[in-house]
Amino acid sequence: MILDEIIKKTKDDLEKRKSDFPMEWLGRSLAHNNFAPRDVKPYLSSTKENPYRIIAEVKKASPSKGIIREDFDPIAIAQSYEIGGADALSVLTEPHFFKGSLEYLAQIRRYVSTPLLRKDFIVDEYQVLEASVYGADFVLLIAKALSKKELTSLLAFARELGMEALVEIHDKTDLLKAIAAGADIIGINHRNLEDFKMDMSLGEKLLPSIPKGKIIVAESGLNNKETIINLSKIGFDAFLIGEYFMRQDNITQALQKLKEV
Repeated sequence: MILDEIIKKTKDDLEKRKSDFPMEWLGRSLAHNNFAPRDVKPYLSSTKENPYRIIAEVKKASPSKGIIREDFDPIAIAQSYEIGGADALSVLTEPHFFKGSLEYLAQIRRYVSTPLLRKDFIVDEYQVLEASVYGADFVLLIAKALSKKELTSLLAFARELGMEALVEIHDKTDLLKAIAAGADIIGINHRNLEDFKMDMSLGEKLLPSIPKGKIIVAESGLNNKETIINLSKIGFDAFLIGEYFMRQDNITQALQKLKEV
């Protein structure tokens, strides 16, 4: 299964980074960090004036689609998103399967004021600390890749550092794990990470079981305004969109059209 492959590679890379730059050393660099994490909840909560909160993704490739955008300039893409009114940016930092980089996160933080999500396969506190050092305001935690204990611990550690977490779920088991961990921002991914099949009805199935007061994010399969409107009507606050924007000639214009009320 591709998720298992990604997690294994992630853990292998992590051991090398820990050896080269121990966590204690990495933590000391926080004292020199000019970019303190921001509270992302106001940026992701749907309002009457801004019903379609967009988390726009800086994404070069994916395991299922390969290279998505050949002319990939992360800073230029992020700036286009900011001009277009993105509420937050998701920055892929996984290097092998998604061709991402932590450096993209650091570069974008210097040039763009929009809140940033580190999107990666996070399995260790070291990666959460990295996210803070490199300028993230919140991190992605994938419930399917973590035990309930691990998810709870990583979410608590992110909050200790002043960050939040987007906890991604794919089924009812994941949802129960996310609720038990205390997640406030829950992402429903319509794409199955094991076989990449899509289920656009997943949100409708899971939403009734999510406690009130949570920020609900839709992920994957979002490529037209009608889908966003329909998901908004049933209770979604925000929409994480990557591939659709990466295939557009004019990213700013495409984003503005999706955000129009």
